[in-house]
Amino acid sequence: MAGETRGSVTNLPIPRFVSTKTDETNVRRGPSLTHRIDWVFQRRGMPVEVTAEHGHWRRVRDRDGAGGWVHYSLLSGVRTVIVEQDMLDVFITPDPDAPISARFETGVIARLGECNADWCHISAGGYKGWVRKATLWGVDPDEIRD
Repeated sequence: MAGETRGSVTNLPIPRFVSTKTDETNVRRGPSLTHRIDWVFQRRGMPVEVTAEHGHWRRVRDRDGAGGWVHYSLLSGVRTVIVEQDMLDVFITPDPDAPISARFETGVIARLGECNADWCHISAGGYKGWVRKATLWGVDPDEIRD
């Protein structure tokens, strides 16, 4: 898209969504090991948004807007999302009249698959299906994924 910002290190779009790679991901006040650890993500696969790059460091923020610096080796390009609606209906096809394959609770972290204009295919806990994109955090409203 026109005017898209690119990372100075990776040349990837900024902002962009990624996920945590480890069970414990230190989030630091600044982009080096000498900066204090402000908190720790304690879940592998947590979606975060990269908002800046500095050398081997990425400034990220979570769905609550809390941010800090994470070493790039602790992040993964695997896309995940957080379910933002309780007892979210998961449909077999991207159609609100389709059969429901599962229901996910608020806060479930799901693997993100294909997305069209309004729907995304997600999977978690052995269940999979289509949900409305607006019910997820970790995917841009205009993002299309094949």
